[in-house]
Amino acid sequence: MFRFTSPPMPHHITCGEDTYAPGARHAERASIGVFDLLIVTKGCLYMEEEGMVLTVPAGHYAFLRPDRFHRSRIPCTEETHFYWLHFQTLGSWGEVNEQVPFTPPVSNEPYMQIETFVYHIPRSGELRTPETVYSWMRQLIALRQDPSAASSFRQQGIFLELLLQLQEEGGEAARDAHLAVADEAAAFLRLHYREPLSYKELSERLHFHANYIALCMKKAFGCTPLEYLTRYRIERAKYLLIHTNEPIGTIAEETGFLTFPYFVRCFGKHTGTRPKAFRQRYR
Repeated sequence: MFRFTSPPMPHHITCGEDTYAPGARHAERASIGVFDLLIVTKGCLYMEEEGMVLTVPAGHYAFLRPDRFHRSRIPCTEETHFYWLHFQTLGSWGEVNEQVPFTPPVSNEPYMQIETFVYHIPRSGELRTPETVYSWMRQLIALRQDPSAASSFRQQGIFLELLLQLQEEGGEAARDAHLAVADEAAAFLRLHYREPLSYKELSERLHFHANYIALCMKKAFGCTPLEYLTRYRIERAKYLLIHTNEPIGTIAEETGFLTFPYFVRCFGKHTGTRPKAFRQRYR
């Protein structure tokens, strides 16, 4: 499966559709620099990517990497219709055998939030709602005829809906229980970051043992729940320091820090500067 880190989100470049007669082959290409998504509606494509066999029958999809050689393994044995879509990402990506832990990047940028996330999309698979996907592809092709900025904006929106659909469909069967618990814990911490929180309360709210929750978050985010909570509180404090005139002591209280000295100490550890100096620098 592919593992993408966002933001930035992958972006749609172009798309189209083709119909191959029996005996036809997909073009041979090497390192084309874009991902190639193939969605077959009729017949079957028999693809190969540097030794990896990708058989794509009707109602299925497959991704081809931007940095490898691909071609038809054998010709089509029947009339085959498929949609194709090229996209690329400026974010990091890789190919993994399983969903792997994610460690958020460390940055001193004032507007950097910890909203960076990863998602996994299977290399190939069956479409659970093929007609929905086909409809999106028809819309994308139609929008390609309009060169306006509004059309380009709509194309990106539809493309992201398509990626989300493939991610959710592929993730349901292979979803790691550890990541599900970590996501639930992170959502709870973000929602209640202003409140005093403990491992005991987190355990009672999520109905899992505190040690198990910590293990899950360590695997998913590379940190414990309290470390995650502290980072999130710091990011909220950075936002308030830049965008409001509230006293620093008030900001410390509003972001869940019990005492002003503790807030200053945590802020300095995570940003390398004191709250007042941070506000003066970025206001």
